[in-house]
Amino acid sequence: MKAITLLSSGLDSVAALAIAAEDLDIEMAITFDYGQRAREREIEYSRKVCEYFGIEHRVIKLDWLSEITSTSLVNRDVEVPSLSFEDIDEAAPAEITDASAKAVWVPNRNGVMLNIAGSFAESRECDYLVVGFNGEEAGTFPDNSLAYVKAMDRAFSYSTQNGVKLLAPLIELGKTEIVRRALEVKAPLEYSWSCYHGEEIPCGECESCMRRARAFKNAGVKDPLLERFGI
Repeated sequence: MKAITLLSSGLDSVAALAIAAEDLDIEMAITFDYGQRAREREIEYSRKVCEYFGIEHRVIKLDWLSEITSTSLVNRDVEVPSLSFEDIDEAAPAEITDASAKAVWVPNRNGVMLNIAGSFAESRECDYLVVGFNGEEAGTFPDNSLAYVKAMDRAFSYSTQNGVKLLAPLIELGKTEIVRRALEVKAPLEYSWSCYHGEEIPCGECESCMRRARAFKNAGVKDPLLERFGI
């Protein structure tokens, strides 16, 4: 069976790709440029991941998406929230992570990306779209949830002739389990970029960096990306 994968170069999308590649023929990886702060780094690292797996890499620009949102992922005049381990703990007030999620929300981003990728999947007669949606982020991002996956499967059953489906191998996993699973399948995590910023090294303070750091700490292993930087 064949698949196309959505690849941001983040921990989740790289892990999902590596897991899916064990059983599927990955035709292509698609990275979207919608003006996000880390777009250059995400494109660079996604290209390296695709070279590792020997698959085609396509970058699709969505300039208009950055024009209709003022959230901090694309608006440099709005500060990206910085969080601590305590802020993302299960016992922490939900208002903290809810506020962080709102600050980086891009209107219908996943819906737009999935429908574009669905067109490529249908045209190439692919059975699946591989996504990095996971159980931990589903708590604050509803478009990462199992319910959303099922809803998109139902929509694609109408909008694609071959009934493209989403494959979300991380859908029930938290970040720690994702790290462990990614290491088992030898995912190239040294080229996975999770940071909301696009500097030379990760900021270590945004929500995505904090969730990643906590996951590696809980897994009891060093982050291959940080090791590559000598951090």
